[in-house]
Formats: sequence, C-alpha cells, structure tokens
Amino acid sequence: MKQTIAILHYTGPPTIGGVEATIGAHARVLAAHGHAVRIITGQSSLAQPGVAELTHPGLRSRGERVEQVARELAAGIVGPRFAALVAELAEWLAGALAGADLAIVHNLLTLHKNLAFSAALQQLLAAGRAPRLLAWCHDFAWRDPLYAAELHPGAPWDLLRTAWPGAHYVAVSADRRATLASLLGIAADQIAVVPPGVDLAALLKLAPATVALCEQLGLLPADPLLLLPARITRRKNIELAIAVVGELRRLGLAPKLVVTGPPGPHNPANAAYLAQLLDLRERSGARTAVVFLHQQYTDELGQPRPLGDAMLADLYHLADGLLFPSAYEGFGMPLIEAGLAGIPIFCSDIAPFREIAGDAALYFGLAEPPATIAERIATTLRADARATLRRRVRLSYTWEAIYRHAVVPLLADPR
Repeated sequence: MKQTIAILHYTGPPTIGGVEATIGAHARVLAAHGHAVRIITGQSSLAQPGVAELTHPGLRSRGERVEQVARELAAGIVGPRFAALVAELAEWLAGALAGADLAIVHNLLTLHKNLAFSAALQQLLAAGRAPRLLAWCHDFAWRDPLYAAELHPGAPWDLLRTAWPGAHYVAVSADRRATLASLLGIAADQIAVVPPGVDLAALLKLAPATVALCEQLGLLPADPLLLLPARITRRKNIELAIAVVGELRRLGLAPKLVVTGPPGPHNPANAAYLAQLLDLRERSGARTAVVFLHQQYTDELGQPRPLGDAMLADLYHLADGLLFPSAYEGFGMPLIEAGLAGIPIFCSDIAPFREIAGDAALYFGLAEPPATIAERIATTLRADARATLRRRVRLSYTWEAIYRHAVVPLLADPR
C-alpha cells in the first residue's frame, strides 16, 4: 500500500552529512516506489520529483533563536524562550504532518541539537496529533562524553533517554542497537536494525542504460555475476559455461552469466550453434541464469543494440568474475580487461591464456566435468574475503536492497 511518509531532521540534502545523505536516499527510493514523501526540516533543497519539502528555521540546529535556547538549556535553564519555541514548532509541525501515514524521524529522539524540536514532536505524539513514528537513531547524546556538560536530569533532556510510547526505534547497526537498548532500558529485539546504504550507480559511475539493463535482467542480486564477453561462435565453447552455471545452481548459488555478443556474422552455422545453446540452457537448469544480451538488449523494433565500450566497462565493474572457456584463441583480450577491472578470472587452460594471466587465473581443462569446475569456482569465490564483501555490498547494501529487505517490513508493520 502506498503511503504518505514524512521524513524529519534538522536539515536535509544538500547539507553534507551521513544523516542528510540517508534522508536523500530514502526520499528517492520511497518516491520511486510510489510513496508520497515530505521532507520536514529547517533547511532542505533536494528537488526530487515526488518529494515535497517543508521548512521552518526553528527546526534547524543552528540559527540565533535556536542557539540562544540551546545555550540556556546547556546551563540547565528551561525558560520561556524554550517554551515559546516548543509551542510554535508544535503548531507548525501539526500542519506539516497532517495527512501523513508515517513519520521517519532522524536523531530527534536521542540527540540534543534542537530539544525544542524534539519536545514539540513528543507533545504531538502524546496528544495523538502525529502519525506512526519510526525513530531512526544514529547518535546518542547521553552516551557521548563530549555532550555530558550540556545535559541535565529531568525534562526536556530525559526525552533523549526514555522510550517514547508509540514510537518504534531503528538503529543503524547491531552495535548501535545494543547501546540504544541499554540507554532506553528496553529489549534489543524491540529495535530494528536498518543500515545506511550505497548508491551503486553513482559510486561505480554506471551509465543510466546499464542501470536500466541491470533492473530489467535482475543482475544485481546474482551470486555470483559472471561475464562472458564474446560473440557466439563454437570456439568460444559457451556450452561449457552454460553447464557450469547449471552446476553452480545445483550448489545452491544464484548465478547469472551474461554473454555479451551476438552470433558471429561470418559463419551461417553460428545460428544453429545458438539454437543448441538455447536448448542446452533449458536442459541444464540454467534457463533464467544465462543471459544472451543480443536477445535482451534490443531497440523498440526488437533489434539488438550495440553494446558499446562504456556498458561493457560497467559490466566488468559489476561482475564477480570472468568465465571464459574458449577451446582455442590467438590471444584473449577479456583476460586483459578482467585483470584491469580486478575481478577473478576463470578460464580454460590454453597457452594464450597462460601467457596473459600466469598464475593469476583459475584454469580448468576442456574435458574437466562442469560440476568440478563449478565447485572450484565456488570455492575460490568463498575464499576471497574482498570478493565476498563486494558481493555482499551489491546484494545487501544498496539503497534499493535495503528498502526491499528492511524498510518495507517497517512500512507495513513496525512491530
């Protein structure tokens, strides 16, 4: 069900900070999935379709009025300036939150950077004038020695170490969850863990066409994602690669093999070879796991699009390994490219490949059983800690993956 979701913090993008980056990413992914998003802060300029931005200067952590109240609070003074700001913000927030189904609130329940903002929100929640609340907790004032002199027993400081009725707490790591549970005196299993993520396309500088292709073909969840950059000709021995992928599936993995090229244009027998490969793909159990790009990456008339060097480079940056089982070659440019991309090489044991890769590749014999090759590939990937982390990030730490696996359950039912 699509919801109206408010996101609250002192500031939003483009202010530089980990929380602001999370807010921007959450807003984008929520809007992309059809939710109506409101960013409610003291200052924000995301300019994202589907995202409204409501600002009030009293919500910031800086500014003359807010800082004057903060100085009084740091001295232990809860005076009329604080009360007036709380009342003003509560009234404004009631309007800003009207009609929202959910509020994702960053740090306001555990950090003291604008206690009037926190107190105003707590008043609305207690009065039933605020929506369901997810308290996203990154930092804890009461657990940071840098802030000890600014905190005092009683209200409003105790708001930051007391579990608010009606709020569901979220921590950004298991370690933070343990600290938060101790601070609030609640069980750790009452606190969800939702980590920050990474924008894969931005970090790897992926072209929009590559991102769209990955979404279309479901490449990012592959484990492992293997690349076979070649035209479809018999000497490329693609049937062995298909059989290996089938065996990887039987090992319990979720592989994808991307064959980048079309059938070779100079031999009419290549069309028959492709038909054999498609039949083998069906019989090997690899039907959905082997992708022939010339069939999937097409224009509006169904004709294959040229892959291009930029997209091929993107695929190298995404892949977990090169699978290149050629029966014979004069050289082996994909090994050079894979070496530069820094991905594992799994290739046939032929002289040109040995000349290029030396002992930096996993070689297999052309007559070696596919099951044996698959087991060796799986073992190699499991033994490489950096490659394992790389796959885990791609599978679990993109903003989209975090949304699907961790945020969606909270939107449906936070308990």
